[in-house]
Amino acid sequence: MNDKHVSFFALQKASEKPGCPICTIVNERIARYIDGMLFEHISDRTFRAQYREAGGFCKNHSKTLLSYRDGLAVAILGQGELSEKIEDFGRKKMRKYKAECPACLEKERIEKEFLQFIAESAKLGKEDEDELKELITGGPGICSEHYSIMVKNHGKRIPKWFSSFQEEIFRCLLERTNRFIDFSAWGKQEQFNSLSPEDKVVWKELAACLRSSVD
Repeated sequence: MNDKHVSFFALQKASEKPGCPICTIVNERIARYIDGMLFEHISDRTFRAQYREAGGFCKNHSKTLLSYRDGLAVAILGQGELSEKIEDFGRKKMRKYKAECPACLEKERIEKEFLQFIAESAKLGKEDEDELKELITGGPGICSEHYSIMVKNHGKRIPKWFSSFQEEIFRCLLERTNRFIDFSAWGKQEQFNSLSPEDKVVWKELAACLRSSVD
C-alpha cells in the first residue's frame, strides 16, 4: 500500500478500536474540524458566512461547543446567532436557513471519501486490494447505516468480497437477535442461560449496528 493511499492507514488505525471504523474516523475528524474552526478560523469570513447561512451548527454538533475551553470563540459565533434571533423575535417571523450545518457537510465529505475508497478498491491493484481485504475482514465491519450509504451510492460496483463479508455479519447478527428474543420468553430460562455472555447482550450490538455512532 503506497503513500498516496492514506485512507488505508486511517482505516488501519481505526480498526484497532471497537466498532465501525468509519464511525471512528468521522468522529475523530469532525472533532478536529470543529476545533480548527474555533481556534484557527474563527475570523475566517468564508467560514463565518457559511455558519450564518446555516443558522449555526445542527443540534448534535452544537453540543460539542460545550466541551471547548475557549469561551471567546464560542461567544463570537453565538453572538451573531442570538442577534439574528432577537431581530426575528421583534419581527414575529423566524428566518429560514437554506444552508446545511458546516460540520454535517464535512461529515458527509469524510464518509464519501472512505466509503468510495473501499467500494473502488479494485482500482488499487490486486496486491493493495488484498491488503485492504485482509484488514477489513479481520475486523468487525462497518455499521448498517454506513453500509446503506455505500449501497445507495455505489450499488453493484461494491466489491463482492466486501458485500459478502458485510451481509454475512448482518445475517449472523439477526440470527443471534432472533435466538435472544426466543430464549427471553417465559419458561425458557435454561435456554437463555446457555447463551454466551455476548449473546445475552446482543441487543447492544444490534443498536450499535443499526445507528452509527457518529455525533
